[in-house]
Amino acid sequence: MPKLWKTVTPVDEDTVRAMAAASRLPEPIARVLVARGFRTMEEASSFLNPRLADLAEPFELPDMEKAVVRIWKAIDAGETITVFGDYDVDGVTSTALLTRIFGALGADVKPFIPDRLDEGYGLSQDALARCLAEHGSTLVVSVDCGVNSVESVTHAQEKGIDVIVTDHHEPDEQTAPAFALINPKLGGSPMLKNLSGVGVAFKLAHALVKFGRAHSKASAGLKLRDYLDIVALGTVADIVPLVEENRIIVRHGLAQLNASKWVGLRALKEVAGVKGEANTFHLGFQLGPRINAAGRIGQPMQALRLLVTDSADEARNIATLLDGTNRERQRIEREMADEAFAEIDAYFDPGKNFGLVVAREGWHPGVVGIVASRVSRHYHRPAIVMGIEEDGSARGSCRSVDEYNLLDGLEACESLLNKFGGHKMAAGLEVKSGSLEAFKAAFNQEATATLRDVDLAPVQRIDAEVEAGDLDWDFLNSLKQLRPFGQNNAEPVWALHGVQVSGTPRIVGQTHLKLSFVSAGRPFDAIAFNYPLEQLPQGLLDVAFTLKENNWNGSSSLQLQVQDIRAATEQKPV
Repeated sequence: MPKLWKTVTPVDEDTVRAMAAASRLPEPIARVLVARGFRTMEEASSFLNPRLADLAEPFELPDMEKAVVRIWKAIDAGETITVFGDYDVDGVTSTALLTRIFGALGADVKPFIPDRLDEGYGLSQDALARCLAEHGSTLVVSVDCGVNSVESVTHAQEKGIDVIVTDHHEPDEQTAPAFALINPKLGGSPMLKNLSGVGVAFKLAHALVKFGRAHSKASAGLKLRDYLDIVALGTVADIVPLVEENRIIVRHGLAQLNASKWVGLRALKEVAGVKGEANTFHLGFQLGPRINAAGRIGQPMQALRLLVTDSADEARNIATLLDGTNRERQRIEREMADEAFAEIDAYFDPGKNFGLVVAREGWHPGVVGIVASRVSRHYHRPAIVMGIEEDGSARGSCRSVDEYNLLDGLEACESLLNKFGGHKMAAGLEVKSGSLEAFKAAFNQEATATLRDVDLAPVQRIDAEVEAGDLDWDFLNSLKQLRPFGQNNAEPVWALHGVQVSGTPRIVGQTHLKLSFVSAGRPFDAIAFNYPLEQLPQGLLDVAFTLKENNWNGSSSLQLQVQDIRAATEQKPV
């Protein structure tokens, strides 16, 4: 389906020129800054130059001082502290961070991550019971989970075991009655509200070190900068907005990753083929998936062990294991996606099918979310992918598009569900035994009612138009000042109009189109990932792209990473 090109935000050209002059940035990059809400150089300065000194005071978070005093008391008394995490990247990095920090501060610390299939998500009663039986801890510190775990926290507190919850998820009306509950959604500086789970854990670490130094604790001299690469990995992988506190953490965490002191991260970079300067793409699409694969289809404690070991040999062995687990995850994902697409294609009518539901026996529960994302992107509709259980129920994941609130649709189908939960764009659910076909029809009916008259054509975002003469090394180096790119700070997409294809395009790596363009007499190397050669229009073209540095055989060149190609038109992006 052809994409509709849309310029992100109209801007005032006088403001753009003033920003370009003040910042000494090229006008197209200044235009991006203005479109993203910066009107003066003073407003843009902290964004372009994020400083660790600008991190918010950790004691602004609710219950922070109470938690810090209790943890230092446990350290001084030799109590066993358990760090209770979760099995995704955010949870694993959070657990690794506090396990390392507590250990460096002199604590007797033991990490714990629940079993995804048997114990479910977060601080469940079954998981906490096993945790306490194995560790015998008198203090449990949760990370990336627990804010709404009322029953399990109540039970632990009644047994005399203090639970400190650190979390970033939305609190329900009734929250866990923990000894201390640290969650930026419950108060504190506005710049902390978008922290990931590992970001909240880092604020606890910061507060512990500050308190330790103020009270002359001998072990409180550790350098928190050394841990920022772990924090950046979890932050990027959790797809939180890369603005304010998160931007500072990730900008400096990426710099730290390039010279990481942790053998596990170095080994993970090696097996993932990450060379040179790391960026958010490497965190989100190369390192993160290998950590995630252990939680989806393997053993998340292996991923945790990778991040806490100080043995280079053990790190290499675990990194190799995670790399293999990720390849297996990719195989399972491909097979499930092929089956899902084949089933949907057999009946799909864009005028009738607005809510897509597919389910089969044997589909792996750890991969359904990824496949649901692929289905939703492909058809640009809300999609639900589930595995059918032995009792006839079906469990799985939902992913949506901007135009549709998943929770509205699931609530309308509530009588057919055992349970569901999540948010507008992503959710999980379990369909009652024998109700699958009825649910398929009901969910499609609800989605159709909302989306029938909505234009669901995919949109190609354009941040600014450029001329061939704009694109040089100075432009790329200026563009790097906007990094790190990610949620709420997307990498700018540029548009070149009326370019010609030079030479013969060819397919590389089985599915990627390698080609060259000429614009205003200048040649540009380009690559379009997963782009069929037969879809390339003839004649003059308009190209939407991101600008990259391509390193090959020891030489560097500018490369256009193509996002979309269309036949050249007089029409500008709307």
